Amino acid sequence: FGITPEAVTLWGTGKPMREFLWSEEMADASVHVLLNVDFKQTYDASKKNADGITEIRNCHINVGTGKEVSIREVAEKIMKEIGFKGELRWDASKPDGTLRKLTDVSKLHSLGWHHKVEIDEGIHRLYKWYLKGICINHQRV
Repeated sequence: FGITPEAVTLWGTGKPMREFLWSEEMADASVHVLLNVDFKQTYDASKKNADGITEIRNCHINVGTGKEVSIREVAEKIMKEIGFKGELRWDASKPDGTLRKLTDVSKLHSLGWHHKVEIDEGIHRLYKWYLKGICINHQRV
């Protein structure tokens, strides 16, 4: 799988940018919208079509952080969190995928919701959860 005690090999160059959201915050944002947002707040009622009728378009709400980080930076943050001292290698013969994935969260922010868990904290929480799940009575399962 490209993982040894000496090195981790990841696909691509590590340059693509990604946005990461703590899963519980997705749920929190959804509940916030359900409890606090009227559908009329999600579209511009002043926009009319040629017949003078309000068109309900672009009423979706993106959920995210609005912040991006490179795959390389995420890998380095994970290595630091888990104390991995091996080498990080990139297999440029494999695809990078989409170079940038970032949502526009301005509508969600205007509706009163903002993320709280930054990437470093999310990595820390995930690693703690992982360790708790694989260790029972200080023995690996």
